[in-house]
Amino acid sequence: MNALQLQSVFRLGRALVISIPLLAVQAIVPAFVQPLGVEVTAGVAHAQSDEKAPAKKKKKTKRTQAMNPKVYEKLVLANAAVEAKNYDEALTILKEMAETRRKLNEAEQASVLNTYAYIYYIKEDFPNAIKSYRQIIAIPEGPEGVQIAARYSLAQMYFVTEEWENAIVALNDWFSVTEIAGANAYVLLAQAYNQVKKFDPALKNVEIAISMYRESGKVPKENWFNMQRFFYYEKNNTKKVVEILEQLLVNYPKKVYWQHLSAMHGDLKDESKQLAAMETAYVQGMLEKEKEVLNMAYMMLSGDVPHKAAKVMAKGISDKVIEPTSKNLEVLGNAWRQSQEIEKAIPVMAAAAKKSDKGELWTRLCNVYLDGDKFKEAVESCENGLKKGGVKRPDTANLVLGMAHFNLKQYKSARKAFVIAAKDKRSKKYANQWMKFMAKELQRQKSLEES
Repeated sequence: MNALQLQSVFRLGRALVISIPLLAVQAIVPAFVQPLGVEVTAGVAHAQSDEKAPAKKKKKTKRTQAMNPKVYEKLVLANAAVEAKNYDEALTILKEMAETRRKLNEAEQASVLNTYAYIYYIKEDFPNAIKSYRQIIAIPEGPEGVQIAARYSLAQMYFVTEEWENAIVALNDWFSVTEIAGANAYVLLAQAYNQVKKFDPALKNVEIAISMYRESGKVPKENWFNMQRFFYYEKNNTKKVVEILEQLLVNYPKKVYWQHLSAMHGDLKDESKQLAAMETAYVQGMLEKEKEVLNMAYMMLSGDVPHKAAKVMAKGISDKVIEPTSKNLEVLGNAWRQSQEIEKAIPVMAAAAKKSDKGELWTRLCNVYLDGDKFKEAVESCENGLKKGGVKRPDTANLVLGMAHFNLKQYKSARKAFVIAAKDKRSKKYANQWMKFMAKELQRQKSLEES
């Protein structure tokens, strides 16, 4: 494999790593506190799960104030209007409640504001939704469950509006008041930190989530591993990236992870493991595109396993995954030649030469014929290549042509080819050596005839 082909392999691996898909910001379905229902602490429940979370000191629960029956009835009507998608009607009911002579108590205020926030969210009026949640939180003696849920929903609203710093503050505020936080909440915080490129706290939080899942006997989510991997990559901790990729392959075996793992082993200069990772993906039938199979063959050539490379190329062409272009046939021919499979190399290189409009491949085919002791064919191939033109090293081609003529005992033609080769200083030494050798051989033959 030439240097350009080898570089393409490493460029591909590098691109794969750089393009590691970081988990997009979680789809926001804010944990709204549904009016009047048992979902009064929905905002907290949404962020919790059964996994074991870091323990926090239990806070004393505040006593919730009773709701006036008339206020309750109005909220029922407003809630019914929301469910019927009559949002303007619901807003009118809420406005009437706010304008009533009787002052609403804290619990009633929280319920009204929560309904306002829900409607604003549905109408995509996010600034007013944020305002409503902040008002809930600011109620001095507001219902604890509703206020905790509002903090979480407020953080989610900041995600919707891409106010990352505010989202971080809101989430940390929520963490400070909730007794139990689930893994998803830590991941959400990690994402917020990532958006402002604070990778250390982002990594810390996603690792808390991963640890919580493991401790509860669950397999951490694929996207969490990807976030963790991305953060370690940003920290240039390649060994840790490799470790995470291996965990991903155990739980979520995919082609892209084998490719990333191969690229990371390449960064660590461990070429045997780099090749092994890609070969594993190949054996499992994961490499389906031409570029992928070609890169696999190139890596095998650079890893000094040309016979495997030849088999990969041959199968790829046979399966019509690799197009039998002149270039691809040349790679296959060279792989067979490096494997000392000259009889297999010859027809492939011949096919490659016939598809080329330049003489370069004909002169390379000449070398293969010479290796296979097919001297007449070598002469024809070299002469054809030199005649076509576009040969990178005409001096080398003439050296090979001279050798072929010599083996056919066509000494005058051989000398002529060597003389032309000697005009190039890069081949002058070897051409002169061949001419001296040929002169001695002719003298030896003459002495034998005379004796």
